[in-house]
Amino acid sequence: PNSLGPAKLLLAYGTDAQKNRYLRKLAAGEEIPCFALTGPHAGSDAGAMPDSGIVCRGQFEGQEVLGIRLNWEKRYITLGPIATVLGLAFKLYDPDHLIGDQENIGITVALIPTDTPGVSIGQRHFPLNAPFQNGPNWGKDVFIPMDWIIGGVAQVGNGWKMLMQCLSTGRGISLPALSTAAGKFTCRNSGAYARIRKQFNVSIGEFEGIEEALARMAGETYIMDAARCVTLAALDAGQHPSVISAIIKYELTERMRRVVNDGMDIQGGSGICLGPRNYLGRLYQVVPVSITVEGANILTRTMMIFGQGAVRCHPFIQQEMAALQQDDAEQALTAFDQTLFRHIGFVLRNFAVNFWLGLSGARFVSAPGDKDTQRYYQQITRLSVAFALTADFALLTLAGALKRKERISGRFADVLSNLYLCSSVLKHYQDQGCQKDDLPLLHWACRHTLYRAQQSLLAIFYKLPLQPLVWVIRALTFPFGKSCRPPGDHLTHQLAQLLLNDNPARDRLTHGIYVNSLENDATGRIETAFKAVLAAAAVETKLRAAQKAKQLPKGPLADLIPQATDQGIISRQEAELLADAERARFAAISVDDFAPADLFQH
Repeated sequence: PNSLGPAKLLLAYGTDAQKNRYLRKLAAGEEIPCFALTGPHAGSDAGAMPDSGIVCRGQFEGQEVLGIRLNWEKRYITLGPIATVLGLAFKLYDPDHLIGDQENIGITVALIPTDTPGVSIGQRHFPLNAPFQNGPNWGKDVFIPMDWIIGGVAQVGNGWKMLMQCLSTGRGISLPALSTAAGKFTCRNSGAYARIRKQFNVSIGEFEGIEEALARMAGETYIMDAARCVTLAALDAGQHPSVISAIIKYELTERMRRVVNDGMDIQGGSGICLGPRNYLGRLYQVVPVSITVEGANILTRTMMIFGQGAVRCHPFIQQEMAALQQDDAEQALTAFDQTLFRHIGFVLRNFAVNFWLGLSGARFVSAPGDKDTQRYYQQITRLSVAFALTADFALLTLAGALKRKERISGRFADVLSNLYLCSSVLKHYQDQGCQKDDLPLLHWACRHTLYRAQQSLLAIFYKLPLQPLVWVIRALTFPFGKSCRPPGDHLTHQLAQLLLNDNPARDRLTHGIYVNSLENDATGRIETAFKAVLAAAAVETKLRAAQKAKQLPKGPLADLIPQATDQGIISRQEAELLADAERARFAAISVDDFAPADLFQH
């Protein structure tokens, strides 16, 4: 994953000369980019980077020019070992005032060919035994001309703004796509495996414990796909949703982790034995990469989603802060008072609306949708008002200390994230034409996200100060107790059956991944066996009925094929179907083994 690529920065901020030089080559693969931001002393706190550049005059291509002398050390850089052009973030200083009056200019971004003298690049990290091009780079007294700064001299010191704006776009694309693809891949293949694999002479997918895992996999994947599609639509419309991109980076990678974990539980021994037949083990192995990169998930949840959103998305706080920063004290006070009174009115209105929605269960709220979806829109409205009221109460009582109350901030993030995900699910269902056989997915996803939002909101109530007032807010919000329930057993069974059978809803859920029936491909063998087992299902039913009627002895069905054929219980064509299914089943569930000498070679 490398959302923060130089190409995006060039598109947004590059000079015409820089765009003409690099964009076509980057698009054609003639140049391979990397972006160097993280270093040994500045990871999540990128603003603390010690990497520096000094504005000075120096020799470049035989001439003395104005430029920058750079020293840096970076690590964890995606594509670094094979990059031909390096995007570099550093702090720029101008002690001799060669480009202006300011000495400490701030974070700046430059684009540097990796064959520039003094650049050291090509070493590799080894992240979780994966073929992932990632490594360190560093530079010692590297001199570059000023026109290598992205955007030229006009963009010096604007690096942090450039990075955050581009990251807010890119983070909504690559990691959500990777997470959704992993969910689709695991659903299709581990769902098929649960139908193919037998224990106690029945498919393991018939066990309720396996059904729970299958239902989670299908429901979470539907949520991921919905959030991905809705967020991409916003990005395509030219929006820069920094809070939303943080939400889906965190939520989708975490949900992908749960889906892959469930898939591994279903695979059992076949999941942990690595080799060409194992299609899930390597994916399971590298899941922490997506959890860690582009804003570690713990940081994203506890500091970024609500920490940024509380100010940036609030209808009044930014206006109040801007009013206090005005030079004219009288105008500042007037503007602040006007905004403050509007803010107070907003809180009082939410207080009254929250009580009414709690009392009525939001059943009288005008909402879009039909009989299948309208109730979910109403619940989103109810929890959104409660969230806004509780957030204002936290900001009022904790003020600046809220930034350090990461457990509270994290739970606010959970409420906001699940409300966004539920909204995305409803939009996705509508965009896909309100397919009736997708209703189990819709109901599971909405009930799951609304329940988690409710539980996170309740957890916040226990952590806020002034508990007597908090209990009043809680009583107004939930006067008759909890209103949202998690998905029930019947819904769990429906989602499990969706993955255990071949149907249009399963195809829509897993659309976009590579599907094949090749004998030399691990997933191809699963797909072939899945279809063969389904084709022979009616024959298996006949044999089980014959066993129950004492016409056939107990035992594995494959061993009874000759006897059942001789007795006329099944036809020869049906016998061939069952035999083909058993051969395909065995090929699909087989695992790799190796001679010790083969393993020592690696």
